[in-house]
Amino acid sequence: MGTVLSISPATKKASIMDAEVAGEGVKNDKSIKRHSMFVSLSWKKLVANSAKKSAKKVTPNPLPAPSSQVAQLNSENIRKTHQTEEKKPKVPIPVPVPTVPTQNNEAAVQNGKTSTVQKQSSNQSLVSPRRIVIQASTGELLRCLGDFMCRRCFKLKELNSGEVILWFRNIDRTLLLQGWQDQGFITPANVVFVYLLCEDTVEDSIDNPAELQGTFQTCLYLAYSYMGNEISYPLKPFMNDSNKDVFWETSLRIINRMSAKMLQLNADPHFFTEVFQDLKNQRDSSESNLDR
Repeated sequence: MGTVLSISPATKKASIMDAEVAGEGVKNDKSIKRHSMFVSLSWKKLVANSAKKSAKKVTPNPLPAPSSQVAQLNSENIRKTHQTEEKKPKVPIPVPVPTVPTQNNEAAVQNGKTSTVQKQSSNQSLVSPRRIVIQASTGELLRCLGDFMCRRCFKLKELNSGEVILWFRNIDRTLLLQGWQDQGFITPANVVFVYLLCEDTVEDSIDNPAELQGTFQTCLYLAYSYMGNEISYPLKPFMNDSNKDVFWETSLRIINRMSAKMLQLNADPHFFTEVFQDLKNQRDSSESNLDR
């Protein structure tokens, strides 16, 4: 048929143009991306630079060091104290004059002023008073008590100290066996207490052993009531036929007369020592010589 097929140059050109347009689009995209990266980096750098400049420009006043502040306060206080001391008048400080408690006083002039100075006498001693120490066993004090009763009741020729001690021990043993007390009452201090009551109550006119026993047992009841470890004691061991009618009369009479001394014996050690020594001196001289 004679038809010739050929490629149009316009089409080729168009394809080349399209290819170029596509290439330019890629380039433009890349350029845009690079431009955005550049912009972001430059913005960060700009912000950092501005922060550095602001940090350099802002310089706040530094706080004073604590040591410098303390030194300043100390200097101010010293200055104030100097000012107050300069204002005060200067007065000499009074010095106390030592004194010694003696009987003789003399006047002495010191620093233009009269003051009293006491001189110590040569006779007076500063040593504390001598302490008297006396010792005695319970058995020895019981024998002294028995000797006193025999000496006081001289009309009772057959009375001996062992009988008086037996009266005392029988009552104490009875109270222990009957359960009225847990421990024995007979001790040196209690024997001294019994002697105090007997020395005032027992009379030298007694001529009956039963009467003497009744009076002695009444004194024992009051001694147990005052000095005993228990709250109360029964009356039966302390009563007999000779004193049961006058038991309470005698008890009240002893209390009214001896209550102050009974309390003093427990409160005043000097009084106790005197009574103790008095009881010890009641020992029969013949018996004491035998003991030696």
